[in-house]
Amino acid sequence: MKCISCKRIGNRVINSLQKFICSKSNALYLLPFAFYLLPYTSFSQPTPLDGVVAIVGSSPILKSEVEAKRSQSKLDSVPFNECKAIEDLLYQKLLFAQAIKDSVEVTEEQVDDELDRRLRMWIGQIGSVKAFEEFYGKSIEKFKEEFRDELKEVLLVQKMQAKITDAVTVSPSEIKEFFGSIPKDSIPLINAEIEVGRILRKPKVNPELKKYAKEKLEKIRQEIISGQKEFSTAAILYSEDPGSAPQGGLYKNVQRGTFVPEFDAVAFRSKEKEVSEIFETEYGYHILMVESKRGEEIDLRHILIVPQAAPEDLLRGKTFLDSLANLIRKDSLTVTEAASRFSDDEETKNNGGLITNPYTGMTKFESSQLSQIDPTLIFTIDKLKTGEPSAPVITQTRDGKQAYHIVFVKSRTEPHRANLKEDYQRIQEEALAAKKEKIINDWIKKKISTTYIRVSDEYKKCKFDNPWVK
Repeated sequence: MKCISCKRIGNRVINSLQKFICSKSNALYLLPFAFYLLPYTSFSQPTPLDGVVAIVGSSPILKSEVEAKRSQSKLDSVPFNECKAIEDLLYQKLLFAQAIKDSVEVTEEQVDDELDRRLRMWIGQIGSVKAFEEFYGKSIEKFKEEFRDELKEVLLVQKMQAKITDAVTVSPSEIKEFFGSIPKDSIPLINAEIEVGRILRKPKVNPELKKYAKEKLEKIRQEIISGQKEFSTAAILYSEDPGSAPQGGLYKNVQRGTFVPEFDAVAFRSKEKEVSEIFETEYGYHILMVESKRGEEIDLRHILIVPQAAPEDLLRGKTFLDSLANLIRKDSLTVTEAASRFSDDEETKNNGGLITNPYTGMTKFESSQLSQIDPTLIFTIDKLKTGEPSAPVITQTRDGKQAYHIVFVKSRTEPHRANLKEDYQRIQEEALAAKKEKIINDWIKKKISTTYIRVSDEYKKCKFDNPWVK
């Protein structure tokens, strides 16, 4: 690889880093392949008129696989480069050949789990199992049967790729050298950003109140079983799930993995029209009734009763946080220490209390991103100094319950050109990506020389980045 600054590192870049510079068509090692968006393309099943574009080892590349990439490009509204698509497939088959040679294994359970996960995603995008089956003209079971081998190959390829690059790291000097290689006029502009953290205290629910909630739900359940009330009517009257109560507790087109595991376990083992026993999740106590089953998809109704914390328990958390904030202000305790020792937020406590940006996987937010996650945070942190804890503020936890938290600002940055001091994590990721790309390119060249590869005459004039045509 020549000057790193002129290579393609853009489509791995976090949005706010924009697309660092130039373009190189050879970031081949980026996975996933087009299979992730399979429902919107025709996957590469051979047809009677299918032609072989190339062969790597014992694996052919079919014309239909190239056409699947063409279809995907149209959906993504990006220009299609047929030679680039073929080179991507050549790399995929080279990885597959090496995976077979190295006895890389993927279990049947792993294939099943990944197939189920992807089907849930695709069905969710299309709308329902019925719509999915109509779109493909085949049942879910038939689709899984036909796609299974292809997906197993993809998982083997991913595992082989990880084997090549997972141990790669970059040193501080390499990061500095990488950043220094970027032309000054190509260094991107970073918008104003902020790092925000919080320390949460959930009120402990009194056992008596939990018992009361469970007894209340059992009474509702008996009224339904005895025929005194329809399940849908009881859900409208009593359920504390705001998402389904107005619809009589109804959730349609539910696939495995839609809800928490405890809920899924009851839902998918229940018989149609059978009222379940009471079961507990992090959200509270539930009963459910399956309205209908269609293979891996069900319609169900459910009723949720949430054990409420007593007001004094909620205030006890506020008092505790008041004292904690005072200790932080007096420098008796840092916010990082306070979060790791006292926060009830499992998602942030081991990260010094810092909230992770779901759009980037990092801890910095642009204001618009932060407001989409929690609009109240913007007002709470508006006048806070860096490192200063707020007063306790009431909030709603992920399970819909009330709690108090204190929030703080770890850092604020104004709009600026990317630099090592303020954007080290981003630059580190880009340096790592570039180093992995070089290792992959070296690996490709080495394996090409020892692997049987044949490209059809039609594509031998392609300007590939690697010497696929011998």
